[in-house]
Amino acid sequence: MTDRRDELAVNLAKVEERITAACVAAGRKREEVTLIVVTKTYPASDVRMLAELGVRHVAENRDQDAAPKAAECADLGLSWHFVGQLQTNKVRSVVGYADVVQSVDRARLVTALSKEAERTGRQLGCLIQVALDAGVSGRGGVAPGGIGELADLVAGAPGLRLDGLMTVAPLTGEYAGRQQEAFGRLMDLSTDLRRAHPAANMVSAGMSADLEQAVAAGATHVRVGTAVLGVRPRLG
Repeated sequence: MTDRRDELAVNLAKVEERITAACVAAGRKREEVTLIVVTKTYPASDVRMLAELGVRHVAENRDQDAAPKAAECADLGLSWHFVGQLQTNKVRSVVGYADVVQSVDRARLVTALSKEAERTGRQLGCLIQVALDAGVSGRGGVAPGGIGELADLVAGAPGLRLDGLMTVAPLTGEYAGRQQEAFGRLMDLSTDLRRAHPAANMVSAGMSADLEQAVAAGATHVRVGTAVLGVRPRLG
């Protein structure tokens, strides 16, 4: 396990260098950007080593993998982010361990999250997932025009806290291959959102391949998996 810890330490240092360099290039302070390590498909032992190396935020996208892992690592005091498409039948489980759900994209999900958060006495952070390629991709997310209504719903829902916006760089549509422009568009949408909800200032964008563009655009959080943990095993 020492070899694996060394591997993670080296990879984490490289990612840290990339984020720092991107912040310098953008004229930003390093502390303005939070690294979230996406640990999906990797074991709890990796999460534990990452925590020892200073990681405080981890993300998962499948509840069936995340729930037992979060339980095994409950003593670490980490912030858990759920970043995958969330079905309402998984809400009870996810609210049990997630501190932030980054993939809120429909009213029915808001209602379910609020009901469970209130039942358990928790306050759950929520990001509106924005689909900049809405209508041309099958991925989750709300079209930019739907952000305001959904944000108002989250902000008024018991047990929920509206934290901001999230997106994934589009593979189709007008922003395909144009990550910088896509993340810039998300920042514009964040500015609009903060006029009505000033505290919703979190902007989650950028992954292993495009974190520099996200930092340049103004993202507050980047979600990095492969660059820290390596190429993931295929899911069977």
